[in-house]
Amino acid sequence: MEMNGIAVSSGIAHGKAVLFEPFDNSLDYRLLPLSSIPAEQAKASRAVAQLCQQLRNSLLSLEAGSANYQLVEADLLLLDDAELTSQINRSINTLQLSAGAAVQRVFYHQASEMEALDDPYLARRAQDVLSLSKRLIATINGAGGERLQQLQEDSILLAEDLTPAEFALLPLNHIKGIVLKTGGITSHTAILARAAGIPALLSCNFDAAAISNGTELFLDGYQGKLYAQPDAKELATLQKQLADDQQRRDALARYRDIPCVTQDGHSLTLLANVGNLNDIARLPQSGAEGIGLFRTEFMLMDAVSMPDEKEQFSLYCEALQLIKGKCLTIRTLDVGADKEFSCINQLLAEDNPALGVRGLRYTLRHKDVLHTQLRAVLRAAAFGQVRLMFPMVCQPEELDELFAEIEICRQQLLLEQKPFAEPEYGIVVETPAAVVNLSTMLPRLSFVSIGTNDLAQYTLAADRGNPQLTASYPAFCPAVLQLIAQTLNTAKAAGVTSSLCGELASDPRIAPLLMGMGFDELSANAAALPEIKAAICEGKFSEFVELAQKALQCQRISELESLLSGCQI
Repeated sequence: MEMNGIAVSSGIAHGKAVLFEPFDNSLDYRLLPLSSIPAEQAKASRAVAQLCQQLRNSLLSLEAGSANYQLVEADLLLLDDAELTSQINRSINTLQLSAGAAVQRVFYHQASEMEALDDPYLARRAQDVLSLSKRLIATINGAGGERLQQLQEDSILLAEDLTPAEFALLPLNHIKGIVLKTGGITSHTAILARAAGIPALLSCNFDAAAISNGTELFLDGYQGKLYAQPDAKELATLQKQLADDQQRRDALARYRDIPCVTQDGHSLTLLANVGNLNDIARLPQSGAEGIGLFRTEFMLMDAVSMPDEKEQFSLYCEALQLIKGKCLTIRTLDVGADKEFSCINQLLAEDNPALGVRGLRYTLRHKDVLHTQLRAVLRAAAFGQVRLMFPMVCQPEELDELFAEIEICRQQLLLEQKPFAEPEYGIVVETPAAVVNLSTMLPRLSFVSIGTNDLAQYTLAADRGNPQLTASYPAFCPAVLQLIAQTLNTAKAAGVTSSLCGELASDPRIAPLLMGMGFDELSANAAALPEIKAAICEGKFSEFVELAQKALQCQRISELESLLSGCQI
């Protein structure tokens, strides 16, 4: 059986089908009958033991000492504690709470105590404790995550949809591929899959009735195909493709630690897009020269309350320690009604959230949120090379208001005698208005980074997550390319560093063209960096300039695709 979808993360994957059921964190707050208390206590104890075993199994598959290992180990130490189980059982007994409600009460109390301590590490751990409580509640409810955590073989995950929070809980050591019925190439799941180096297929209308758990699957992340139970001839072909793909990946490893320099001596800075400390800990495997985009809104995924200044300061300092002197580019919170975070209760439902209060529009309306992040970044800048960029800036009036708020934070820190330093400031150019107004805004900026995902969405009036529009309105099209060129030329004329952090930068066919246009740096998914570097190192800058010139003359999408197909490496 062969099925089609949109290939959003390249590679060939082979594994057994696992049908994903969303984690169930629902709670029953009704008063328990006294007769039900023993059974509810037993349910809680079983869930604790079950989750402890899942964490032990996870440790066996992780590298000792790695960031992921340490996080799982810390969770296990917290959970495998007789006193914790006693507190849960006492809450069930004395307050007649359900097992889930008792877990929430005990863990929230523990997290609150951690947050109250003047220790940045424990403040960060408070959020991990709350995240662990959600997993334990899901285990009590018998959620599908239990089966995922017990995976012992290579698997391909199939689901209707997958939120960033659910993605974060996947056992990635056993998940070899992801297939979803929804989404497109610039959806958040696609971005996360590429960052993790997992082949993925989205907008694939697979038949869940015909594919059961354990069905043998092959995923072709190049051609956008999913094969279920292939016959002998198909199997031989697919196994050869799998071997060839692994050989290709092994060959790319040699580019990891060499400079990104063309055959005729021109260099390009390659940075990585990240969302959390785990992503940053994996950067040495990619050869990234720094971080070009730190999506700080990802820290909100499991947060019950908005991370305070102490927590954020700790997060940014830990990131700086992990990258050891390299550049850290922090993007302020890019939140809006189109992104659901339980810790943000000021978001109002909007008829069209993509055109509503999001990015800098949100933080300028919520100065407490903005000040908290600005103060944390200013303080962290005293400990490393930090750049700070702001999303969804459209006009100079927004920068006037923003820099007035930055000055307020500076004066506060001076009065409090807290050490801080000035980061470099930049904006994400992601609307046509920002392109047109850029020359007016550049005097305040040290760099600009083009966010092609949203720039394409707002230029083409096409929802980037709508599978019906993905094929007809790609980000790589003449209209968007002309806006990229206009932005680049404006920045160059003002002597401002130019970067591109959208998903176009992660395409090894397009990266040489972008270099030929004149970008100083590209920021891509870490998993794509070796292939991008290979494309740059094996070519000549003069060829890339010629390619860019031809691309800018193209008037149709088909012309651009034909140009690229003749230049694949």
